[in-house]
Amino acid sequence: MQLPTQKRLHLLAGRSNPGLAQEIAECLGVELGHPNLTEFANGEIHAKLGENVRGADVFIIQTHGATETMSVNDVIMEQLIMIDAARRASAKRITAVIPSYGYARQDRKAEGREPIAAKLVANMFAAAGANRLMSVDLHSGQIQGFFDGPVDHLTAMPVLVDHLREHMPDDLVVVSPDAGRVKVAERYTNVLNADLAIVHKRRVKGVKNTVEAHDIVGEVDGRTCVLIDDMIDTAGTLCAAADLLAAKGAREIYAAATHGILSGPAIDRIKNSSITKVVVTNTLPLPAEKQIDKIEVLSIAEVLAETIDAVFEDKSVSEIFGGANQN
Repeated sequence: MQLPTQKRLHLLAGRSNPGLAQEIAECLGVELGHPNLTEFANGEIHAKLGENVRGADVFIIQTHGATETMSVNDVIMEQLIMIDAARRASAKRITAVIPSYGYARQDRKAEGREPIAAKLVANMFAAAGANRLMSVDLHSGQIQGFFDGPVDHLTAMPVLVDHLREHMPDDLVVVSPDAGRVKVAERYTNVLNADLAIVHKRRVKGVKNTVEAHDIVGEVDGRTCVLIDDMIDTAGTLCAAADLLAAKGAREIYAAATHGILSGPAIDRIKNSSITKVVVTNTLPLPAEKQIDKIEVLSIAEVLAETIDAVFEDKSVSEIFGGANQN
């Protein structure tokens, strides 16, 4: 007996960023599945998939960011539980779609007796049954090697570049907020035909979220500058760099980043800074209380949808980005 193989795509999502998940589903022209997520009285998460996924290609979307009711750890656990449910329901292939990867900054031992939590997260996804990971602008490219299966490392660069081309003047200077982001900033300079500047900074050893900006390498006097980074958390790095640019005579200062974590004092810092506008994507949801005039959110849904479709159809992912997603 010979039966023709019929490929089926199932799209599921956790509760951390439902708006983005719905946008992705609309771009793909499919309906979001029903994981029927509930919690027991003690806070344990339970999932029961509402559809038959036997033999299907299952994509499970969950961005690793805290919500009003869930911590980052809760969100990661919820995705792991959905993956385990899909594996036990005999899904053919399971892809964990993680727009913003949790614990990405803990990708190495900066000091003695520290964990490499980004590797631990990858191990948990492998143990749960994920065959493939998909994420956007990982904090460092080496995280791709932490997972033994395929990793699709996407970039929000096409979305951000289109916005900058439309709204920025011709005399633009792309600014790397530290030495570690220079390679990424150079990609933007090449595409935008802009100049490059670098902020020399130093983190205070042993103190989290504390940065001292020292000097600018490059000419910014009288120019429009855009700071490029992968994430904005407390905005300490961003605002310190912006103040230094302003002191060096920059005419206007903008910022563009993929992940707008914007925790703690970030919003107040941005409000009171010399930055004209901060542009982020919706890899992480922006709560109403953080929606201020200085922050603009762009959608990454189309990029994720195109990639999911390419993986489902067994096509090249790097061709979507022209190779710009390779670190």
